[in-house]
Order: sequence, then C-alpha cells, then structure tokens
Amino acid sequence: MSEHGHAHEFDFAARVERVEPSATLAISNLASELEAEGKDVVDLSVGEPDFPTPENVVRAGKEAMDAGHTGYTSSSGIPELREAIATKLQGNGISCGPENVVVTPGGKQGLFEVIQTVVDDGDEVVLLDPAWVSYEAMVKLAGGSLSRVDLSPYDFQLEPALDDLAEAVSDDTELLVVNSPSNPTGSVFSDAALEGVRDLAVEHDVAVISDEIYERIAYDVEPTSLASLDGMADRTITLNGFSKAFSMTGWRLGYYCAPEELVSQAGKVHSHSVSCAVNFVQHAGVEALSERTDDTVVEMRDAFRERRDMLLDLFDEHDVEVPYPDGAFYMMPEFAPDGDDQQWCEDALEQAQVATVPGSAFGAPGYARISYAASEERLREAVDRLAEADLI
Repeated sequence: MSEHGHAHEFDFAARVERVEPSATLAISNLASELEAEGKDVVDLSVGEPDFPTPENVVRAGKEAMDAGHTGYTSSSGIPELREAIATKLQGNGISCGPENVVVTPGGKQGLFEVIQTVVDDGDEVVLLDPAWVSYEAMVKLAGGSLSRVDLSPYDFQLEPALDDLAEAVSDDTELLVVNSPSNPTGSVFSDAALEGVRDLAVEHDVAVISDEIYERIAYDVEPTSLASLDGMADRTITLNGFSKAFSMTGWRLGYYCAPEELVSQAGKVHSHSVSCAVNFVQHAGVEALSERTDDTVVEMRDAFRERRDMLLDLFDEHDVEVPYPDGAFYMMPEFAPDGDDQQWCEDALEQAQVATVPGSAFGAPGYARISYAASEERLREAVDRLAEADLI
C-alpha cells in the first residue's frame, strides 16, 4: 500500500484474461523445482534441437557483427535474406518473390502478426488437433473463435479426417491453420490430404496458414508446401524459420511468405511491434540457407531418425501405442488411455523424474508429447525409469 491510500488494482484487458499461460509451464516449473532439490530430471518436454548451431552459421553471425551489421535493417528484412528465402521457397514450388517475404524475430512472431492481421473479433479459425499450444492463444488474443477437428481417431493423420474437416469448414471460416510436419505429433500430411484442404479452402474462400517450421526434419516422406498446390498461392501464408532445421532457437529468426496485399497490412503490425529482426542474425540466416549448411542439417535429421526408431522399438516392447511419426522430433504415445494425461505427466515427473507434456494441452487427452531432442542414452534412461515406476 502506498502512503497515498489504496494500492493500485489493475483492470486487465479481456484479451489477456481469455488466454491460459502455456500448459508446458506447469511441467517445466515442477521440473526446475526437482532439479533445484538435486534430482536428475530427464527433460523430454523441450521443443528445441539439442545440437549446436552449425559452425559456419555461428561464424557468419560473428563476422556480421565485426563488419558493423548492428543497426536497424529495413523492416521486412535485409534484401540478401529475403532473396535467399524467396529462392528457397521457389524450390518448394511456391511462387514467391522478395516482395512477398517478411523476416521476423522467430517464427512465432510471424504467426502472431499474420493472425493479428487476418482475424477479427468473432472470426472463426479452424485448428487441427492436436495443435501446437500457441495457435489457440494467438487466436484468442485476436478475438477470434475456434473450431477444432480432432485427428486422434485417425492416428493423427489428416487424410482420413477430411470429412470431419469438411464439416468444420464453412463460408463463415476465416482461417485454417495447417502444421506439417506437426508439433506435437510428428505427422506429415499426405498430398491427398493437402489437396483436400485446397478444395475446401477454394470452395469456401478461406485463408490458410501453412506452418512449415519442421520442413527439413522429415524421414519417410517429403513434406509438400501447401502454397505450391494449384489454387493456393493467393490464399496461403507460408510460415517457416531457422529455429528447428538449423538448431537456431535462441537466434530468433523466422519468416513468412504471403500475397503482397497481406504483407503490406501485416507490415503495420510488424513495424509497430518489433521494427525488424536482428541485423547480424539475418546475415547468419543467409549463410544457413546456403548449401554449405546442408550436410549438417542432414546429419541432425539422421540422428533424430535413429532416436525415433529406437524409441518406437522400446515403446513397442512395453506395449505402448504410438501413432507413427514421420517428421519433427516429437511423438505422442497414448500413456493414459483413461484420459487423465495431466496426472500421468505429473506422476512421470515425480515418480520417474521424466518430464513430458500432457496431450490435453494440445487438444489430445490421453496422450503425452515426448521430444526426442535428447541423447539416445537419456532417452533409454527415460523409458527405463517409466517402466520401473510402472507408468508404462
């Protein structure tokens, strides 16, 4: 209390009251408490690669700093990076020029800007569950309403769920968010699934965000860019970035490619919130997109694949159901078929000191997300501990 009477009570905005804190937070707080007590926690809750950023990229960042690239850049990014991104996306079959590209501090900021630009109060946004936790929060912050399509009956694949999607999408739908390879499931959607999305989007005149941040981490199938499909170029916002493919999470560098009219509107949100992405980081991004980094990306992907295969074998030995993941570095085993995944995750942390994320956070009760961005030794340790604690 101040000496001048009552302490100030903030009257918080409805938009923040609508949003829950990230559900992964409760788990990571609990994990930190256990670690502070000296416990050894195997943390499989993190969404970041456990590899160092490729050396040539780090070097390019340092050289850019030494060369004085430490001031503001043009709001939507340095020309060399926008050129490199446009060329990369053209390789995916997307018609994209530098004028269609906005470089953002992290892919998350790109998503936030696009949703703020497209979604108005009461606008309907369709999500495919299980969906990454921040989509819902971003839509609620923009005042939108959510309609959700559950892929869990179909082993997290979209193609068999197209009829369900057709029921959810209507002329009232403003936006559909597609994420392939998927966080949290690791699913990569088939071309037939994406063509089904295209047909619905064209029929109902819906805009689509294609979140392709895990594009370079795919094992058995080559992910297709939605915007490369006939009829999708003028309604798709392709979102990508450097965090996952190049192990650059802390560099905060992402981008989106969209029709010019959207870029000019979203540019207002961008310029009034973050001004621009970090200058020297953008120079490192140019290096990351060069073929000099390709071998490192393939090495990381191959290591993820080996871990995935090892985990699938281990869970199979314990009769744990795991919908098959084709990409990203996640899988979602059904650890709690009774549906109480929150309790299962707390038990796993307290009894086995293994941190995972409850599936209900993503709209998939009964499951939990495991990130295999950890060494094979730690992954084995995690499964052993869960088995010893009778949790699997």
